[in-house]
Amino acid sequence: MALLEGENLTKSFGGVLAVDDVSFSIDRGESVGLIGPNGAGKSTLFRLITGVHEPTEGHIFLDGDEITGKDSHDICHRGLVKTHQIVRPFEHMTLLENATVGAEFGGRDVDDPREKAYESLEFVSLDHLAHTEPDELSVGALKRLEIARVLATDPDVMLFDEVAGGLDTDETEAIVDLIGDIKESGKTIFLIDHVMRALMSVSERVFVLDNGQLIARGSPEEIQNNQRVIEAYLGTSAGRDHDATGPVAGD
Repeated sequence: MALLEGENLTKSFGGVLAVDDVSFSIDRGESVGLIGPNGAGKSTLFRLITGVHEPTEGHIFLDGDEITGKDSHDICHRGLVKTHQIVRPFEHMTLLENATVGAEFGGRDVDDPREKAYESLEFVSLDHLAHTEPDELSVGALKRLEIARVLATDPDVMLFDEVAGGLDTDETEAIVDLIGDIKESGKTIFLIDHVMRALMSVSERVFVLDNGQLIARGSPEEIQNNQRVIEAYLGTSAGRDHDATGPVAGD
């Protein structure tokens, strides 16, 4: 049974159709990537799932229960969370206090929120900086703090929005390894990223959005060699030249 499902999701803003009749399902413990050109509707789809926007049409289900139109905090309490593309730590609180907010208000019954927060920092290798404030961290460490805060809510499903954005090669590899560890711990993962090597390496399946429509889904290898996906990214003429230039790759 699918853990997260979207049925015929549509979202329009005035005359602009941002998400157009998108249906998908993700199984428990699966890791799925979401890609597409800029403006394809990826972040809007994530906002529909997390309750930031309400769909114009369609339905969303989490573990069989409908969450369409629920408030974001209610969805978090049910076990679905998302990291921010631009990290937003509580600036005048320590890393431990930042993570404790997630444990305290994430909606799960936790005997000791501070202990749960410390475990989350330990998981992302920031426990040695538990009493440090975020303004002393590198971009890579801030991204890991963002992950620790959502891990502290004890989620079933984690949505990552551009988690590798702005990172150098070493930091990207560290984040990819971390996402792999999170998946191995039993979490279900749905992620957006423009760093293709990162997304493809951690995704069992990949969905592709273009102009709000889901145009392809399949394994990373299938997606990288999909003619329609190549044309969406590079244009029709480039797609015709694909045999000479090779599959979609890189970032």
